[in-house]
Amino acid sequence: MSLAMISPDLQAFSHTHRPAAPYHLGQRYNRDGIFLPERGNTVVCHLQEGSDTERVLHAARQRYLDMPEARQLAFTAAESLHMTLFQGIIETRREPTYWPAGVPLDTPVDTMTELMLERLAPYAGGTAFAVEAVRALPTGLVVQGITEADRRAMAGWRNDLAALLGYRHPDHDSYEFHITFAYLIDWLDEAALPAWQDMLDDALAMIRVQAPVLELRTPAFCSFEDMNWFEELLPLG
Repeated sequence: MSLAMISPDLQAFSHTHRPAAPYHLGQRYNRDGIFLPERGNTVVCHLQEGSDTERVLHAARQRYLDMPEARQLAFTAAESLHMTLFQGIIETRREPTYWPAGVPLDTPVDTMTELMLERLAPYAGGTAFAVEAVRALPTGLVVQGITEADRRAMAGWRNDLAALLGYRHPDHDSYEFHITFAYLIDWLDEAALPAWQDMLDDALAMIRVQAPVLELRTPAFCSFEDMNWFEELLPLG
């Protein structure tokens, strides 16, 4: 495969296109692939335990681990795989557009989690939706609602949660849903891209055949200490 056949998505993960170090390196994880404390909360849909989706995504994740460049990635724990539906607060991002309006930016994370639990408690949840994998990246999968109705339902959840919690990220309407397998410690060499393109294409094809509808649990408000475990505090809907 020539470099001309490499997708723009994958090219964006090469040294050629990324001269600076990966954004979260040294804050979220270190060069040894160890995740660092970074507390916060979030709304996610975990994989359904024991499902075909869990089996297939674990198999796809293993293909990433089998790549020669796997040492250049910090892999999250397999049991933490999830799709983020709405981003909560995080201690390393205390800025007005990422924080409930009127709440001091120095409020402790635990206090914020309790406040947000109170705001979410009356919420009956939005419309059910179905999700599929549409792209594979070196960091994991890009997913979306299968039908236009599913995509409207996901947007409805996000609008409800923004109204209840009192903030709206700049990318609220353009947020790209995803399931993270890993973070980049170092960008990929150009010479490695063809093999990665083949692996990503094969992994995505396998997922779309064996798990065409991703089996996800009910959205849940979660707390986390780092990117390896998301403790469900309140199922929504």
